[in-house]
Amino acid sequence: MTNSHQKPKYVKLGYHYLISRGIYLLLTPIIAVVSIRLSSLTTHDLVYLWDQLRFNLVMVVLSLALLVFLASLYFMSRPKKVYLVDFATYKAENSRIVSLETFMDRSIRAGTFTEENLAFQKKILELSGLGQKTYFPDAVLQVPANPCMTQARNEAEMVIYGAIDELLAKTGLKAKDIGILIMNCSLFCPTPSQSSMIVNHYKLRENIKSYNLSGMGCSAGVIAIDLAKQLLQVNPNSYALVISMENISLNWYFGNNRSMLVTNCLFRVGGAAMLLSNRSFDRRRSKYQLIHTVRTHKGADDRCYNCVFQKEDENKKIGVSLSKDLMVVAGEALKTNITTLGPLVLPMSEQLLFFATLVGRKVFRMKIKPYIPDFKLAFEHFCIHAGGRAVHDEMEKNLELSEWHMEPSRMTLNRFGNTSSSSLWYELAYSEAKGRIRKGDRAWQIAFGSGFKCNSAVWKALRTIDPTKEKNPWTDEIDDFPVHVPKIEKIGT
Repeated sequence: MTNSHQKPKYVKLGYHYLISRGIYLLLTPIIAVVSIRLSSLTTHDLVYLWDQLRFNLVMVVLSLALLVFLASLYFMSRPKKVYLVDFATYKAENSRIVSLETFMDRSIRAGTFTEENLAFQKKILELSGLGQKTYFPDAVLQVPANPCMTQARNEAEMVIYGAIDELLAKTGLKAKDIGILIMNCSLFCPTPSQSSMIVNHYKLRENIKSYNLSGMGCSAGVIAIDLAKQLLQVNPNSYALVISMENISLNWYFGNNRSMLVTNCLFRVGGAAMLLSNRSFDRRRSKYQLIHTVRTHKGADDRCYNCVFQKEDENKKIGVSLSKDLMVVAGEALKTNITTLGPLVLPMSEQLLFFATLVGRKVFRMKIKPYIPDFKLAFEHFCIHAGGRAVHDEMEKNLELSEWHMEPSRMTLNRFGNTSSSSLWYELAYSEAKGRIRKGDRAWQIAFGSGFKCNSAVWKALRTIDPTKEKNPWTDEIDDFPVHVPKIEKIGT
């Protein structure tokens, strides 16, 4: 998935990101030394100091001005800490479960697919890594299928309100306390927007800062988190509500273009709601602290831009086409993203090895293999977008991850399918339900999306998560996982 060329400019981006946010680290020891020195002064020292300074008013004023300036610079340059108070992932009712057999039954009843393409979809399903208990909306489960605006709105309300209701119940937050609202859904963008739908349903306050992100693909969830972080940096004492989902009802493809049929087989109903805060007193009750977000956009390259594309087929039926270059493009985006992320998270030993190899290759033209840093030294948990089995296989291989590290991602794909931008949160919920999250653990969320984009978010656990006190979609069935997913040869089209 990753290729052998590492560009120094992406390494430079990571160090620039680190340095630009590190000024407060330089000021901290200065202020600490001054504070320690002042605390060690005796009464006699203070009297002597006063006698010396009262005859030099100019020096006193200048000294105080310098202290005020340094203190102001320190507090103004220090980025606000952003906490994830809690999150909730939506679990649909059993009546919406779609087994592989049910999927094929609905595809046959649609009456629009050729025999060859019905067989193709069956093969995709068998090799996809999806299990027998994923969820479909009513619009697709009905016979005949009923893709319409009403059904799409019903699906959106079902997922969004379900996730938010659970989140508000878990946090005890009142809807009026929410100051920032960010909604992301790539393929469904009604008028009024889904963010307005939330404002109306929960009667949010009139001065709320609301945003509705669309068309940004499966990595939009991390983009929404990054936007929330930026807004929380400039809006003190605020709560941000972020909702991530995808809508299936209007995006079921009824044509016979195979590059568009793959999405039918992978995408399923799901969504997540996250509550973020920049209030210092919320740290005690929050689960995680947001440490870094790194965004990579390869849209300037035509091949990257076109590899995931919504369009009409030759019969004017709308679908999302997946290019055969998708895995190569994803590999290039991943390489750029982790090269920028590396300096922020890797221990110094890994950075030195990486940097030495890079210098040897780029400066001295040495014929040596690029050094792939061991990200297992930087993170305890990996949440890799459940985009499909091929993505997981390549990530496991190129990052040299174990089956234990890949388990949350593979089990999420098996149990819930590709729920687009919300899949990362089902994966984190899986780790919580398994009792894996310990105080101080670091989790890496990484997602790929159309455009083409690769985005990362790094979280640090603020407390050990007790699975017996948590409720999430895995709680009642976590003992059934992991399930065995046999390794199968590459899918042919």
